[in-house]
Amino acid sequence: MTPESLFIVLPRYRRSYSVIASILLVSLTKVKKKTRETKEALIKEVRASVDKYKNLFVFNIEDMRSTHFIQVRQRFKTNSRFFFGKNNVMAIALGKDASSEYAPELHLVSKQLQGQCGLMFTLLSKAKVTSILKEMSFADHARAGHIARETISIPEGPLPQFAFSMEPQLRKLGLPTKLEKGTIVLYQDYEICKAGEPITAEQAKVVLTRFHY
Repeated sequence: MTPESLFIVLPRYRRSYSVIASILLVSLTKVKKKTRETKEALIKEVRASVDKYKNLFVFNIEDMRSTHFIQVRQRFKTNSRFFFGKNNVMAIALGKDASSEYAPELHLVSKQLQGQCGLMFTLLSKAKVTSILKEMSFADHARAGHIARETISIPEGPLPQFAFSMEPQLRKLGLPTKLEKGTIVLYQDYEICKAGEPITAEQAKVVLTRFHY
């Protein structure tokens, strides 16, 4: 989670302080009404946060598990508010240009709403937010697309963490394995991944998670 995407000081005209930046049949009219109401509620809440909080960050999330993001929100729950809705709706709330912006220069924030990102309104300073986020780190299994930070090898020997039925699948992945008395055995050392190279889906799902990397 990167809070450095955008951080701007906005002159405030509304107050004296500043802002930094299982149903089978459903009526279509009801669906449209609910969607519209949801969007309007988000716009209202974003604008209320502009009035309430001192600072505003645009943050990016890259391949982050939802459970980890929940922990981040919990850490800031007493002094901040997060929005992770549709970028276009959040942009409308802030204003897409100078003529429609809710507060001066907020349209500059809207231009940064691209990809997996969101808004963080907070009473904390930029330095404090950055410091807290740097302290928060989460252990997690490597996943497909991640770049291996180190070369990982498995020494030859039995692999009790795998069910015997997985032996053909491991061989298909390239592991030099065989079955001995119902136990999968690696008959020579095997390199799972190499530092600096992307991890494949097969490596991540079948091998890395089982070896707790």
